[in-house]
Amino acid sequence: MTGLDCIAALKALGEETRLRILRLLYQEELSVNDISERLQATQYNVSKHLRILREAGLLESRKLGKQRLYGVAESLKSRVAANNNVLDLGCCTFRFERLPR
Repeated sequence: MTGLDCIAALKALGEETRLRILRLLYQEELSVNDISERLQATQYNVSKHLRILREAGLLESRKLGKQRLYGVAESLKSRVAANNNVLDLGCCTFRFERLPR
């Protein structure tokens, strides 16, 4: 990642709820409602966290009927898979199996 991308990613990952969301979405695509239920958080807060993660380039979304499904960006998923389940930002690393649940 370039310096600015790294900074945006670090800002996005600097909050535990966003780390938990990222871990959930690394496994499967989910809607805001699904994420809210699993994390026992309000839809409003989950939506705010999703926006921050999406703007940092960590998530992608797609429409399915009236719902929007969120998942980890394919470029990020392939980078993590190629690096033994580790997200390397250049300045620091995140091990997906150690992210908060």
